[in-house]
Amino acid sequence: MFFYQTMNYYRRHQKNNRLFIYYVFLGAIFALFLWLFMKIKFSLSWMVYWQEWSYFIVFETLLYSYVTMILRENELKLRLLEFANHDALTKAQNFAAYTSEIKHLFDTYRDNNLNLSMMMFDIDHFKEVNDTYGHLAGDKILKHTVDVVQTIINENDPKIKLYRTGGEEFNVLFPDYDLNAAKVIVNQIFSAINHLGIDINGKKIYISISVGLSAISNDDVLPNDFYNRVDNRLYHSKRNGRMQITAE
Repeated sequence: MFFYQTMNYYRRHQKNNRLFIYYVFLGAIFALFLWLFMKIKFSLSWMVYWQEWSYFIVFETLLYSYVTMILRENELKLRLLEFANHDALTKAQNFAAYTSEIKHLFDTYRDNNLNLSMMMFDIDHFKEVNDTYGHLAGDKILKHTVDVVQTIINENDPKIKLYRTGGEEFNVLFPDYDLNAAKVIVNQIFSAINHLGIDINGKKIYISISVGLSAISNDDVLPNDFYNRVDNRLYHSKRNGRMQITAE
């Protein structure tokens, strides 16, 4: 237990590039005392004592290598999973993550008659921004938009999830939120982003969003039925002047 606590302390306070040396050195010191106790208790010879101590060092080294290999493999899997489920530009979760989550939420919440709402929004006239100021400006706007939305979500409820589901299109899932409860946070997002000034090469670019919002319904047989209803609300906002919320 003392060895374990000592190693944990070292991992928290030291750089990992010397962890192997420290681990072997500390293990060797502990082994010296351990096998000294065994030598005295069982009247072992000094030759046996040093042999067993050497075997311990070999075993310790092999064990460290094996555990390190497993940890690296797990870390690689986690990185691959994060890469597969997150948008490389904005770091928001992507359409694949949305698809996986909505399948689970839709079945669970619909079967148990629970509240689930979804917001869909996109940035108005985003193509014109790209054409006028270039794609780097568009990328900056996308990242800034995600930062603002994620900040508002974090301040309200971590259960709410943001997804980049298209070029300038985003979805937000509100588990356990009915339409009215979701509207409160949607209005915060709407107010924060609309007319948000973003500096592009010394010039302020002001953006706005159009929003569709709906709650899950008994008429939704499949997750796509829910998605399409919210999508229709979004396009109602876009067809009727943009920079507005259409909720159902």
